[in-house]
Amino acid sequence: MSKALNIQDFFKMFPDDDACLEHLFHTRYGESPACERCGVIGDFKRLKNLPAYTCNCGHHIHPMAGTPFERSRTPLQKWYYAMFLFTTTRNGVSAKEIQRQLGVTYKCAWRIAHKIREYMGWVDGDGPLGGPGRKPVEADKAFIGGRDKRGEDDKAVVLGVVERGGEAVTRVIPNRRAITVENAIFEVVNPGASIATDEAWAFARLSEYGFRHGTVNHAAGEYVRDNIHTNNIEAFWLWFKKTVEGTHVWVSQKHLPNYLGEYEFRFNLRKQGHLMFPILLQSFPRG
Repeated sequence: MSKALNIQDFFKMFPDDDACLEHLFHTRYGESPACERCGVIGDFKRLKNLPAYTCNCGHHIHPMAGTPFERSRTPLQKWYYAMFLFTTTRNGVSAKEIQRQLGVTYKCAWRIAHKIREYMGWVDGDGPLGGPGRKPVEADKAFIGGRDKRGEDDKAVVLGVVERGGEAVTRVIPNRRAITVENAIFEVVNPGASIATDEAWAFARLSEYGFRHGTVNHAAGEYVRDNIHTNNIEAFWLWFKKTVEGTHVWVSQKHLPNYLGEYEFRFNLRKQGHLMFPILLQSFPRG
């Protein structure tokens, strides 16, 4: 698929719940799955009164089990359409917009959006970045949420790392202490990587751990020195914060990791936006 789907393409592919269930069944179990009970291949038929398939021996397969749609009474086509909306907008989709588009309650819309964000984060994964022979990575902390009361440190602390020309990984961390930031970096950056940061004291010891560490002094107005800068990770944070402000207004610290996972997925496929929806459609856990 070389171009993004439009809404007409979507409804041609998935005109009803049955088409969505058939797609989900074949994606997770293959075109001709073997029955776990009797071993017969390709003998499954759709049950009339349940969103499931049955073999002649009576063994059932429930395609929605183990997916974001499990135990949901919302029509499957509405779930698929919500995923389509999530992948065809640059700045995300609010629960209120899902409510308006799908004609469901706000509680239902919020759950759908939450599950899709969780799924997008799972699909994206958190592969380690950088390392010998690879491009430099940039690391920076961001402070998100809270009421920003004077004298109160109530914002969530998030570490973001971007490999230049590549992917981003984020981590919500409990505090801004150096040991906390360092441990988060150890999780997401390969040993021996080149890392560019600002001069925050939380990054000061990275060279002691085998990283090739360079800094820029933002306080002195320095933003680029040779190949050392943090422009990519700062652009990621700017985009994320403006999107939250414009689309969601505010996000809770409890659910912040899911919002970050969604935007990691979106950022990491920024050069192949037409693949976002197909990747989600093909990534359901195999049965």
